Amino acid sequence: MGESLVCDICGKLATVHLTQIINNKIQKVDLCEECAQQKGVTDPEGFSLADFMAKNIESSIGPEGIEGPAVVCSSCGCTPRDFKNSGRLGCPDCYDSFDSLIKPMLKGMHRGETHVGKIPHGLLKRVGLRREINRLQDNLARAVEQEQYEDAARFRDELEQLLGKPEGPQS
Repeated sequence: MGESLVCDICGKLATVHLTQIINNKIQKVDLCEECAQQKGVTDPEGFSLADFMAKNIESSIGPEGIEGPAVVCSSCGCTPRDFKNSGRLGCPDCYDSFDSLIKPMLKGMHRGETHVGKIPHGLLKRVGLRREINRLQDNLARAVEQEQYEDAARFRDELEQLLGKPEGPQS
């Protein structure tokens, strides 16, 4: 059987599972019984997933529409209010502009903030190795930049070991 789903709001065991298809896009929300009743979603006739998302965005923006510091996407001019009203961001740069608004929503709705996708079993080991190599290369570059040479040497040695190169300087 599949793993138990948790409420997107409070983290308790979800017993209400809502799925809505809008413009060929599937949106899902999992709620516990208590949160479902509080949000008024026990009546499927009078519930819209888009409205639910908008309410969550509104609660993040603040009471009575107060948006706090003026956040506007520098590329398209989209504001949190535009996002709330349409449920859509204006462009890819909006994800960076509204990072502090989007991340808490993603944490509540998904397992994490980063999309990892699905990986065929045969590629899983290679993808994991590639991620580890990338992590070590980033750490090595950061250590050299910060002049932390002992850490840099350790990252270099780990990287060489993963890549199958001999360790240490060559004579």
